Amino acid sequence: MPSDEQLAVDLLARTDYGRVATSMRALPFLAFARHIVDDGRLLLRLPGNCGYHRACVGGVVAYGADNLSSARPGEGLWSVQVVGECTAYEPTVAELARFGPAPRVVDGKPYEPVYLRVEPQFGTVHSTDGALESHFAHMP
Repeated sequence: MPSDEQLAVDLLARTDYGRVATSMRALPFLAFARHIVDDGRLLLRLPGNCGYHRACVGGVVAYGADNLSSARPGEGLWSVQVVGECTAYEPTVAELARFGPAPRVVDGKPYEPVYLRVEPQFGTVHSTDGALESHFAHMP
């Protein structure tokens, strides 16, 4: 079985959206983000009009995702989190294509994407009822 960090990144690679957590003016916050995994790094797309990216860049953030709303009946649940340093990022054309189309508006304002990179330093994985074993059963 891979390390918790690698397992968390592998699970994140199988999801499209998650939540980034950090603090802004000493208050914690969560923000939704679209993500892709590239060579073990987490690339995020956030709405720039919310300003959350300013609190993330240059700091340590947590990023998590789960299958809590997508698990089929009888399927185990899993939740993952990675923590790492966050930097501003300019995605390549290929990475932009992997992100897919962006929303047109967020909170009634035109969507202006901001891209960030998180270098995972550690990860945590939690699961119920054999969720990870069945999720990775097809992998060697």
